[in-house]
Amino acid sequence: MAKIVVTDSDFGDSQFEREMVEAAGIQFAAFNGEEARSPQQIIAHLKGADGAITSYGSYTAEVFQALPGLKMVSKTGTGVDNIDVAAATANGTVVCNVPGYGTEVVSDHAIALALCVLRRINEIDADMRAGIWDFRRHRPLGQVSGRSFGVVGYGHIGQAVARKAKGLGFNVVVWDRKGQPGTTTPEGFPYMALDALIAQADVVSFHTALVPETHHLLNAQRIATMKPDAVVINTSRGAVVDTDALAQALRQGRLWGAGLDVFEEEPVSPDAAICHAPHTVLTSHAAYWSEESAVELRRRCTQNAIDVVLGRRPESCVN
Repeated sequence: MAKIVVTDSDFGDSQFEREMVEAAGIQFAAFNGEEARSPQQIIAHLKGADGAITSYGSYTAEVFQALPGLKMVSKTGTGVDNIDVAAATANGTVVCNVPGYGTEVVSDHAIALALCVLRRINEIDADMRAGIWDFRRHRPLGQVSGRSFGVVGYGHIGQAVARKAKGLGFNVVVWDRKGQPGTTTPEGFPYMALDALIAQADVVSFHTALVPETHHLLNAQRIATMKPDAVVINTSRGAVVDTDALAQALRQGRLWGAGLDVFEEEPVSPDAAICHAPHTVLTSHAAYWSEESAVELRRRCTQNAIDVVLGRRPESCVN
């Protein structure tokens, strides 16, 4: 009998996946916890398995070399930076992801972070809870009208963010690796060169995948070109932004603020520089989560695994 294994999960239990897999006539097993994310544990858990489901497991070349019979790995998410896709391909292993599952909720979160930073919502809230009734302590307080919103990465989520930002009254501009500066998106948003967008936009919001070319896409050099009243938003991948350089700029008063949901090291240490930088709104990689999006994510991820193991074409794969 074919077998699918959850090597690690972001959801606490794997009953949802178990019911789907067993209903398809496939054997199922699950191993949760951070200790199950190492290559050595993954190899041990996948002996004899046809398919794997993972959230954050480290699927290195070592894993695929040790598991020549592994047919597929299904990621509960869009980014596959924890999987060596080239090694999987060389092994004949299909790598699946779930693009677009959290488009609306992640774009909601990015817009919410931008507004909270502009309006200093969390800072005023903290004052009120401390018995301080004086919003003037946190001026300046920004508004949407007259500000530009730069969307970096124009995939499903970037497109949704652009649509929502325009609806609020921002002037939207876009950078994407496939976009030509001087042209416009189908929705009419101008494409800009990346350096020009970062230097000119009032809000710069990141929605690009993490690949070698986008590592520290926002670095100290580019931060130095930003407006002193610019806002940085990141709901993509932590390493797209040089977080230490961003924290230093915030401490030096060179930016309006930042809203971050993703970080280079997760979970974030309370001693991390960004946790002590002023004018920040920080959330714990929560942008993708809603009760509705979680069900969609788990269903589509599991269905990808079932389809490949049963010899059918999956909904989405990256190789």
